[in-house]
Formats: sequence, structure tokens, C-alpha cells
Amino acid sequence: MKRTLNYFGLWSLLLVLLVSCGDDDDGAVVSPDPIASFQFEVDDTNFFKVDFTNFSQNAESYAWDFGDGNSSTEENPSHTYDAEGTYTVKLTASNASGASSGKTETVEISDPNTKLTLLAGTDSKTWKLIREGTSMLLASGPDPSAADYQVFWPGNSNDGSRPCLYDDEFTFTRDGSYIYNDNGSFWGEFGVFDGTVNFEKCFDATAANMVNKDGVDVSAWLSGTHSYSYDATNNTITLTGEGAWIGIPKLGTSEESTVPASEVKFNATVVDGGSTGVDTLYVNFSYDGAFWPFTYVSYADPSVEPAIVSVKADFGAAANGLTVNFENKSSGATTYSWDFGDGGSSTEENPSHTYAAEGSYDVTLTASDGSSSNSVTKSVSVSAATLTDPAPTPTEPEANVISIYSDAYTDITDVNTNPNWGQATTVTEETVQSDNVLLLSNLNYQGIDFSGNQQDVSGKTFIHLDIWSASEITINFSLISPGPNETPYSITTQAGAWTSLDIALTEFSSVVNLTEVFQMKFDDAGSGSSPSFYVDNIYFY
Repeated sequence: MKRTLNYFGLWSLLLVLLVSCGDDDDGAVVSPDPIASFQFEVDDTNFFKVDFTNFSQNAESYAWDFGDGNSSTEENPSHTYDAEGTYTVKLTASNASGASSGKTETVEISDPNTKLTLLAGTDSKTWKLIREGTSMLLASGPDPSAADYQVFWPGNSNDGSRPCLYDDEFTFTRDGSYIYNDNGSFWGEFGVFDGTVNFEKCFDATAANMVNKDGVDVSAWLSGTHSYSYDATNNTITLTGEGAWIGIPKLGTSEESTVPASEVKFNATVVDGGSTGVDTLYVNFSYDGAFWPFTYVSYADPSVEPAIVSVKADFGAAANGLTVNFENKSSGATTYSWDFGDGGSSTEENPSHTYAAEGSYDVTLTASDGSSSNSVTKSVSVSAATLTDPAPTPTEPEANVISIYSDAYTDITDVNTNPNWGQATTVTEETVQSDNVLLLSNLNYQGIDFSGNQQDVSGKTFIHLDIWSASEITINFSLISPGPNETPYSITTQAGAWTSLDIALTEFSSVVNLTEVFQMKFDDAGSGSSPSFYVDNIYFY
């Protein structure tokens, strides 16, 4: 009887186990898919050795391909390369079910001292802004092919507009010193010297002249000796010392500043020019939505370096009917020669000219300093139609309004209707029957800046504009918030009449932060037609 009971118990146990196994099979848990992830660090003492740290999830086995024909199945391997070069490393992470995930990274193996020699020479090495092509610009990011890529400032070149930037010298030495030489002149940078006598021009580099827009002494930015550290692995340079800078003085590690900083860190890549004898230093500062790239060069033979262009011809034009008032914006010149495109000419600095008929005329200005000259040609359009009536008087209660430019309301403070953004447009204020209006002549683009008094317009619904043009034109209008972030709104005007616009702020809010609007911009919508028009009553409500 006892043996029979034992057999019965054994068969009962087997039955329970079989049923349990069947239940498990029916409700089997599927392993989650693996996610491959890793980071690496180049060894401080042996640059050929790389330590890999595995951050993969949901994985049990790993397969590493180090890009040089070697591999590993360790979770966190170290690998020593045989030669300098760029290697593509791939990690494949797999789970127990056989599912896998891959992750690749590029590993650069190079001698840090080789890069240091390229940056600082065997003793020292001096760099200057490149004098051929664009040396600097401001964009939304580093990749021009990106769908949301924008160029906010097309940049600067050796065209005579800012010659003092092109003789600045930046020297790195092997003993860790960083030496800046202004060579006696300095540029009055936008955002720093606004409202001073030195704004947006070259001036003598003296301590007395180095006072920013807030009255603060910024003379620490002048010629001086500081120190630097170079991280050749991560391609970064840190400048240490009050007032040490490169690129533009106001650019700091993480944001712009109107005063000198004690330390500045930036990205830097040095490229060996080889047989050309011209090495290149690419510097950039990257903030949220703002990317500042700069190109510096060092010549093995300084005698082949292009000369600094000292003269730039430039002008603006304000048309009123058939008469055009020309504003000479040339730099470095002492004499001028105008060709108005209709057979007329002048040698005055700021002439006026009346055309016999409506139309578009190619006007050429040649500026000279006695030893060199430079010419520029622009299209100027004239029409017999003239503005005689003021813009319609706004009726919105002032309590509901944030006014940027209007005689009908009290405007906010710190509005600059003509900031120097490198535009060709000429801005003048005209009076029409006692009403002040802005005339924007020969527009390519034109900003209105109130960055010192940002506005929260998120509680408003519209922005109002009144625009008058002699002929029908199509232009863009943009609101801008820090980043900068902007989006254009297309406007088509009536010919010879005021066009009153109430644009819903929802047209901008998908891109622009309405809680901190700080600029506006008009542009020619890419037409190249250089339109002229009047604008008045710019306000939010």
C-alpha cells in the first residue's frame, strides 16, 4: 500500500509539472529588444589605447569591431591601435532570443603632440583671419544641408569694410602662452559698442577708446599675453586670463558677453596644409540655435599672404519720386566717382540726382584712397508717385498696445530702427504732414532691434504695420526671438496707397518664442529687386 501511494504521488507530481510547463509556454515573456550604446576614452598616456564603456540595454552578448581588423566579445574592452588614423568602431549587442542592435562611432587616433606642433609650432605659431573668401559668419548650426539651416549674418570677408580685423594676430606658444596683438586698431563690435562713437568701425586701440555701451571699461580685450590649454583629443582650446579672446571679443564659452571674461573655451580643429604651406585653424562657438565659425590661417612664407583690402565702396539710396539722395557708406576712401546709370555723374561724397523718367538704373560708385580703389554697382528704382498722405491713424486703445514705432503711442525704450547688420538698405526718417515715418530704400534686408528691452507679446493677438510703396511689391516680414529663431510672413503692398496689415501672431509662434521677442526684420523675399517703401505704426495689440 505504501509503494502504491508513492507511485501515485510521483505521477501526481509529474502531472502538475507538465501542466505548469504547459502554462509557462502559453504565457512566455518575450525578451525586450536590445539597445546598443557605448562611449570611449583615449588613454592619457598612450594615445593608441582606447577604453570602451558599454551602456547597452537588454543585451547578454557583445561583438566589437574596432575598425582595424580586430574584434572582441568582452563587455567593456580596451583596444590598442597600431597606427594613427580614423577608425569606425561598431558594437553589436544581442539578447538571448537572438535579437541584436548595432551602434557605430568614429575614433580618431592621433598624437596629441603632433596636433600641438601644428597649432603652436616648435616654438610658437601666429594665426590671422583668412583674407580670401568668408572668414566668419553666423548661422543656426554647422550643417548647411540641414532642413532648418539658416544664415543669420552672411559674414565678413577681406573687402575693405573691416580691415582692422585682418591684421589681428593670435599666437600660441609651446610653453602655454597665448598672445594677442591688435596692431594698433580695434573693431567696434555690434552688441558691445552700440551707441558709442566707435560703433561698427575701426578705431585706435587705446584704453580710452575701450568703453562699451554701458560705460564699462573693456580694455582687457586689447593686446596682451594670456595662457591656453589644448585638448587635442576633443579638439577644444581654453584661453585663460582676463580679456583673452578669439573670433569676436564678445563670444564666451556658453554665451555672448559685453565685458571681458576670465576664461573662454571653444572648438578648434587644425588642418595641415602640407605642400601648400598654408595651415588652417577652424574655430567655432556653438550656442543654442547660434553657430559662429571662424577661419584662421598661418603661412609658412608670410610674403605670399594676400594684402589687406583697405577701401570698400558702398552706398545707400533714398528715392522720393524721381529724385534720389545717395548716402555714401564707403570705408577707407578719400575720393569718390559716381555713375548714375543715365549718363549723369558726380564726384560729391553724398550726391542727389534727379532722373528724367521712371525706371530702374544701375548706379556705380568707385571709392579710392589714392593708392587703391574699389567699386560697387547697385540697382536703384524710381517712380513718379510720391507719398503725400500720412498713414491711417491707429484707433486701438494705448492700454492694449506695445508700440515699437508710432507717433500715435508711446514707444518702448531702446528701439534701434537701423542696426548695422551688414545690410545694403538705407533707412531714413521722413515727416509727412507732421507724422514721422520710416523710409526703407533699396531693401535687401533690414532689422529693427530692441534686444536691450525684450518684449513678452504672448498675451497679444496681432502685430500691426502700415506700408506705402509707389508700386506693388512683395516683401517678407519676420519676428525674431533669441537663438535667433525667426520665420517670415509674406506681404504684398498696394501701389501708391497705404497698406494696413494686422498679422496674427500665430503666423510666427511655431518658431518664435513670443515671450521674448527682441528683433524684427524686413527682406526682399529673395527677389533682388531692391524695393523702397515707407513703414509706420508698428505695434502689438
